[in-house]
Amino acid sequence: MAARHSRTRRISSPAGIAATAALGVALAVGGAVGAVHLTSGTDSRPVAIELTPSTVPTSLAPSSPAASPSPSVSPSATATATPALTRSPQAASRGKTRTAVPKPTAKKTTTAAKAVDSGSCGASFYSDGQLTANGETFNPDALTAAHKTLPFGTKVRVTNPANGKSVVVRINDRGPFVDGRCLDLSRAAFADIASLDVGAMTVRYEVLG
Repeated sequence: MAARHSRTRRISSPAGIAATAALGVALAVGGAVGAVHLTSGTDSRPVAIELTPSTVPTSLAPSSPAASPSPSVSPSATATATPALTRSPQAASRGKTRTAVPKPTAKKTTTAAKAVDSGSCGASFYSDGQLTANGETFNPDALTAAHKTLPFGTKVRVTNPANGKSVVVRINDRGPFVDGRCLDLSRAAFADIASLDVGAMTVRYEVLG
């Protein structure tokens, strides 16, 4: 507890009395408990004021300022910062010259036609005629031939054994009607394997399936 003590002031003027009264009011408002004894009269005797301060209640004592709450850390502040995007020093791909990538091409495989029949016989050529037996217009420059029995459209490989040259012809006509001959080639087909001056020769043939 605080020590109790008393102190007496003497105020002899009216202005002093008013100031003393104001001081007493201020002490009362501030929580001080004291007894003020004012003694005044018409005479000019001094006024005695006894102030007896008492211990200020702890409830009225100014409390220490509350500790300010620690600033909460925002979740966004603790989040990992997103790395800034940087532009590559290399040139953009769209700025470069584009080259066409070659597409792989599938290789066509041709199966060699198998010979279903073969033999040797005499062959000649002809260059006259308007229509063939199958109704086509005869073309001496086409690779065609006449045979007595083979179906129209049959492919026959004809080889000259003297030089090894061969040609594939399509049967579209009938003939020749000469003994010892089985094929009558167009002028163009005969010229591929021999000279036209020969006129007729023995050939080797293969009927292709």
